[in-house]
Amino acid sequence: MESIKRRYVGIIFVIIGASFWGIGGTAADYLFETADFNVNWYVSTRLVVSGLLLLGVQMFIAGTRNVFTIWKDSQKRISLIIFSLFGMLLVQYSYMASIEAGNAAVATLLQYLAPVYIIVWLIFRGQQRLQVADIIAIFLTIIGTLLLLTNGSFKGLSVSGIAIVWGVISGISLAFYTLYARHLLAFYSSVTVVGWAMLIAGLCMNVVHPIWEVETQDWSISIILVLCFTIIFGTTLAFWMFIKSLEYLEAKETTLLGTVEPLTAVLSSLIWLNLPFGIWQVVGMILILVLVVYLSLVKKEL
Repeated sequence: MESIKRRYVGIIFVIIGASFWGIGGTAADYLFETADFNVNWYVSTRLVVSGLLLLGVQMFIAGTRNVFTIWKDSQKRISLIIFSLFGMLLVQYSYMASIEAGNAAVATLLQYLAPVYIIVWLIFRGQQRLQVADIIAIFLTIIGTLLLLTNGSFKGLSVSGIAIVWGVISGISLAFYTLYARHLLAFYSSVTVVGWAMLIAGLCMNVVHPIWEVETQDWSISIILVLCFTIIFGTTLAFWMFIKSLEYLEAKETTLLGTVEPLTAVLSSLIWLNLPFGIWQVVGMILILVLVVYLSLVKKEL
C-alpha cells in the first residue's frame, strides 16, 4: 500500500511539473512576441533567479551547511557540474535554439523522443528487456505528440537542418538529465540538486548574455507578471517537481508522463493566445491522456 501511495505522489509531481512547464512555454512565447525578449537573456535570467530561489528556500528550511554539503565531496561536486552543464543548461538552451531556428512544434516533438532514448539506453546497458508496454508507451508518446502539435499536417514541420539538430540534442539532453539526476538524488535533496544546477547553468549562460544587458523596453505590469510566472512556476517549480518525481518513479515513466507538457502548452495557447484547435489535435490529446491513465494504473514496473 505504501509503495502504491508513493507511486501516486510521483505521478502527481510529474504531471503538475510538466503542466507548469507547458504553460510556462506558452508564457515565454508571449514574452518573445509581445516584449521582444532575447532568448539568451531569458534563459540566463530564469536559471539564475530560479536557482537562487530554490537555494534560498533550502537554506531557510535546512540551514546553510546543508546546502553547501554537496561541494565537500569531490566526486559529487564533479557530478553536479556535469549535470548542470550537460543536463540543465543543454536542455534549456537546445530547446530554445530549436524553436528559434525552426518552430515550437518540431522542437517539442523532437524533445519528447527522450523516452525512446532512455529505453534504448537501459536495454543497451542490460538493465531491462524490451516489453510490450514499452512499445505501446513509445507509440502513444510519438503519435499523440505529433498529432497534438501538427493537427495531422506535416507542412508545418518543414524546418532547417540546424533546428532538427538542436531538437535531437534537446531530446538526448532531457534523457541524460532524467537518468543522471537519480545518481545525485540518492545523496542530496531534490531542491539542493536542482537549485545548484540552475544557478551554475545560469551563470554559464551569463557569459553568453549577462542578465544586466536587457534589450526590451516594455516593462508593463502584465509583462512583469508573466515573466515572474515563467520563472517561479514555469521554471523553479516545474524543474523541481520533475526531478522530485524521480524519487518515486522510474526515469522512463517520468519522461513518458511528462508528455502532458505539450498538451498543456497547446491548451494554454488555445485559451491565452487564441490559437486554432483541430480535430487531429483532439485525437492527439486523447492518446496522451490514455497514456497518462495507463501509466497511472499499471502497478508493476514498466
